[in-house]
Amino acid sequence: MEKARRATLSAVAREAGVSVPTVSKVVNGRTDVAPDTRARIESLLVRHGYVARGAGGAQAPARTVELVFDAMQTPNNLDIMHGALEAAAAEEVDVVVGILPEDPLGAAWARRMAAARREGLILVTSDINSQQARHFAEQHIPVVTIDPVNLPNPDVPSVGATNFNGGMAATTHLLELGHRRIGFIEGPPGAMVAIARLHGYHAALAQRGLTSDPELMMAGPFMFDTGFTAALELLGRSGRPSALFASNDSQALGAIEAARTLGLRVPEDVSIVGFDDISAARWSAPPLTTVRQPFAEMGRVAMRNLLRLIAGEELASPRIELATQLIIRKSTAGPSKVFEPLT
Repeated sequence: MEKARRATLSAVAREAGVSVPTVSKVVNGRTDVAPDTRARIESLLVRHGYVARGAGGAQAPARTVELVFDAMQTPNNLDIMHGALEAAAAEEVDVVVGILPEDPLGAAWARRMAAARREGLILVTSDINSQQARHFAEQHIPVVTIDPVNLPNPDVPSVGATNFNGGMAATTHLLELGHRRIGFIEGPPGAMVAIARLHGYHAALAQRGLTSDPELMMAGPFMFDTGFTAALELLGRSGRPSALFASNDSQALGAIEAARTLGLRVPEDVSIVGFDDISAARWSAPPLTTVRQPFAEMGRVAMRNLLRLIAGEELASPRIELATQLIIRKSTAGPSKVFEPLT
């Protein structure tokens, strides 16, 4: 009987030939299910060991998935969490939120999740290797990633944003303002999103017939300190850039502080663009021009895809990229006369 109780709503849905939401409606006593379908589902629920709760339907064990972050250090994690929780609540699924464990092989982690009866896993801004993916597959635990650090196996679906387009839009904005010496503060060189934004930067310059200058580029973690240190170096040189594009808003806010430390005004002396559009971007002095990522929607899409996998459904695509949007505020302007190109 205890083993039967472990059956998930997705197993009942597959056997009944209906969707998981339809089974959920019966479990929760909803009336908008055809009588013959309701009877078939209730019969299966009883066979699988669910406990009837009278005329209202049957009571199923709570369904649970995990949402795991690499470190929970950035404000956008909260937006992703909000979207994922919202999508899970709509399907009456509970979410356990955690931090990535130190388990490079993934075997013990997968076993713990199976023992805790987790139906699926969403990994946020983390690395997942083929060995880990195999262990979760062996435990029948579907995995979906959000902004994975590496390029995941096609068998591991992922959700992200159009980072290349966003990097290109940010750089093009600065070029259209008249900037030609545009510095770039890259994220971690091995991170897929950082590479895509860098490629967007290169592409925008190439479209204008400009060559990327390695002397105008520095890299580091997506942190305030990285932006501060890199901007101090780039803006402290005699041939300093007239604008900086930082790979995320934390770096951009660090760059603004570095400019202030050097006695430079933003945007009069140097323009600065970020990436993400965290809340602090609107409150900075000046408000930050940035590329907005739809973090809440990324969480919602990832959760919906995970629940489809749990239900045995196929996804239309293993990779989904949601559109970014350039948000122009007051940290960018045309270059001062000292930087105007000679004619």
